[in-house]
Amino acid sequence: MTAIKHALQRDIFTPNDERLLSIVNVCKAGKKKRNCFLCATVTTERPVQVNVVKVKKSDKGDFYKRQTAWALRDLAVVDAKDAVKENPEFDLHFDKVYKWVASSTVEKNTFISCIWKLNQRYLRKKIDFINVSSQLLEESVPSGENQSVAGGDEEAVDEYQELNAREEQDIEIMMEGCEYAISNAEAFAEKLSRELQVLDGANIQSIMASEKQVNILMKLLDEALKEVDQIELKLSSYEEMLQSVKEQMDQISESNHLIHLSNTNNVKLLSEIEFLVNHMDLAKGHIKALQEGDLTSSRGIEACTNAADALLQCMNVALRPGHDMLHAVKQQQQRFSDLREQFARRLASHLNSVFVQQGHDQSSTLAQHSAELTLPNHHPFHRDLLRYAKLMEWLKNTDYGKYEGLTKNYMDYLSRLYEREIKDFFEVAKIKMTGTTREGKKFATLPRKESAVKQETESLHGSSGKLTGSTSSLNKLSVQSSGNRRSQSSSLLDMGNMSASDLDVADRTKFDKIFEQVLSELEPLCLAEQDFISKFFKLQQHQSTSGTTTNEVEEMDGVALSRSYPSGVPQTVSSEKDMIRQMMTKIFRCIEPELNNLIALGDKIDSFNSLYMLVKMSHHVWTAQNVDPASFLSTTLGNVLVTVKRNFDKCISNQMKQMDEVKISKKSKVGILPFVAEFEEFAALAESIFKNAERRGDLDKAYIKLIRAVFVSVEKVANESQKTPRDVVMMENFHHIFATLSRLKISCLEAEKKEAKQKYTDHLQSYVIYSLGQPLEKLNHFFEGVEARVAQGIREEEVSYQLAFNKQELRKVIKEYPGKEVKKGLDNLYKKVDKHLCEEENLLQVVWHSMQDEFIRQYKHFEGLIARCYPGSGITMEFTIQDILDYCSSIAQSH
Repeated sequence: MTAIKHALQRDIFTPNDERLLSIVNVCKAGKKKRNCFLCATVTTERPVQVNVVKVKKSDKGDFYKRQTAWALRDLAVVDAKDAVKENPEFDLHFDKVYKWVASSTVEKNTFISCIWKLNQRYLRKKIDFINVSSQLLEESVPSGENQSVAGGDEEAVDEYQELNAREEQDIEIMMEGCEYAISNAEAFAEKLSRELQVLDGANIQSIMASEKQVNILMKLLDEALKEVDQIELKLSSYEEMLQSVKEQMDQISESNHLIHLSNTNNVKLLSEIEFLVNHMDLAKGHIKALQEGDLTSSRGIEACTNAADALLQCMNVALRPGHDMLHAVKQQQQRFSDLREQFARRLASHLNSVFVQQGHDQSSTLAQHSAELTLPNHHPFHRDLLRYAKLMEWLKNTDYGKYEGLTKNYMDYLSRLYEREIKDFFEVAKIKMTGTTREGKKFATLPRKESAVKQETESLHGSSGKLTGSTSSLNKLSVQSSGNRRSQSSSLLDMGNMSASDLDVADRTKFDKIFEQVLSELEPLCLAEQDFISKFFKLQQHQSTSGTTTNEVEEMDGVALSRSYPSGVPQTVSSEKDMIRQMMTKIFRCIEPELNNLIALGDKIDSFNSLYMLVKMSHHVWTAQNVDPASFLSTTLGNVLVTVKRNFDKCISNQMKQMDEVKISKKSKVGILPFVAEFEEFAALAESIFKNAERRGDLDKAYIKLIRAVFVSVEKVANESQKTPRDVVMMENFHHIFATLSRLKISCLEAEKKEAKQKYTDHLQSYVIYSLGQPLEKLNHFFEGVEARVAQGIREEEVSYQLAFNKQELRKVIKEYPGKEVKKGLDNLYKKVDKHLCEEENLLQVVWHSMQDEFIRQYKHFEGLIARCYPGSGITMEFTIQDILDYCSSIAQSH
């Protein structure tokens, strides 16, 4: 270990001006043992720096290299693991804990002892040595060689001093004077000892010679001490004099402080009095306005408003601590409270009288609108009341009970006023709807009581105000003769004593205009009233913030109103929006039932009116929702729209039901079925109504249902028909459906249009083949036999050698069908087809042309068989294709 220490000192620490004091051979705990050395070093330069250096052997040779160095001042804890038992493990706590295992316990103890001594000598910092034997921490404990390694070297470092230039020169002179010093060290030492004794004696004599000087110095010191005592006495007298001056100055200072404190208190008191006077003093003019102000004139209302605001400011002033205990403040607050109560009572009483007075004036104008389809204008009433809007806001903030009472009174009165106006308005609308005949002649408007009209309209509804019965039902249809077939097919509706065939476009347009006018009159009325309620009662209607939910309301006279709280104004924006909607519901509670009555009446007049109502109502609902989706108008119109949609669906369902129940006549031909014609009427009407409508999707769904029902019913009627062939019924009706869909160009029915065309084409071909049959019956039988022989394997040119199918037999059969007979057969066929087809669809020429083409096809087929099976025979038919064309043309012209 000594050799390693010298090697490390020479190779590593001496180049760095460091001195190695202790060394320990260690490895890291818990890992593969790779030995290294921990070295305790100090620098040779001042100030001394103490380090712990980790040195390890290089992997590429036998030399050592410096790996890591820690300053001893960064060492916090030295943990020896066990102070009693020998244990080579120990921990050093620098920036983190380093765990080591020494090669021997002796080396570990020596290293730890060296660390302790270096700490005591150079750092004097508190390094915690835990689990370390107390013997190791005693600086004076001798430890043999270890002492010489650690303590001796350490003292040597401290005692060693470098020779200066003069000392070096003196030693050189001495050495030159004693040349034998190197060869005879003892003689040199003796000489040095004798010279040291001579110097010591000289020093003692010098000291003894200086005793006189010391005595003189001591005497001077005694005199100086006397002078100091005198100065201290004078200073004490001065201090006593200053003490009395200090007491006087303290009294003056305390007096000034009291004066300053008094002035400060006076200023604060003045500030408090000015605050109370400025903020809690109500002008006499304001008091007079609150007590006697005129609430009927604009100037008086403005004066009362300003006075009420001033009173509210005085009452809401934020008093400072202690103000509420002053008797004057209490009196003033009580005075303000009395003024507020008095003015609130006077204001509420006046506004209630204004409600009543304005209502009487409004009622007087009802007679002007009784015969017109218009609603009275409430704008003057709103304009006059809005002058009190700021006072209502003041009342809401100061006395919520009276504010709520005014709200109740306003709703109670206005609901009765609006109920009279709206009922009269709807009665006029009902009379206008039923006031003309379906032929354009006006009914005489019979005088009748309001209750009679109401009884008539309410008979259509249940207690809930919704339709309880169905809309008009479809007529029981039966197929009549061709003479009156068209007039019957124009209607599927039963409207009391009148049929839909009597209605014309003018009647439906009139209903549409009346219904639109009703909605157009109701919308501005509701919007104006809602806007007035918001402004007059100071309620928010277009903002949305979180607040109380609709569950936090109480019922008041059948209408939910937000509850009042003990103090302040409790409404959040959300609950205020609810309050607007609830007030509107109470005021206009009659609108929804009256609209439902009007809708039921329109549906009774003509179920097709549901189409007009669906479009108009949808548009108005869409407009109202764009303004405010949660408003009363939007909600009410949405509820009514549901009823209109149900009537529309019921109209479609009734048409489908009547299609399923249709009965056909067994004695007359069918022709165009009534529900097919009615679908055409419905589609044409619907397309004109729903052009650019918001609810186009509802119509498209109805189209799909109706057209499928029409297809099914046409199939059913065709199968049950006895007078008219099935193919004719299918052909004519699907041709009519295809023509209707092609003309109207309904995009959602493109697939059904193609299907109708395909069915028409298929049944046309089927009817032509079936009706034409075999006009040359014997000739057909003959050639069927020829084709059978060919099918059995006989060659076509050999068929003429068959006895039953030779040339003579062919000529015999051909002679039986001269041109005259052929024309006669075609004429009978034309009459038969004419008897089957109806005049409305005008398909006779189309069918006849198809039959002509089919007959020519058969003729060409026979000619082909003759050419192939009887080649060179010269046998031909007794009529040509041109003859067939002439026959068909002349027959068609003759009829």
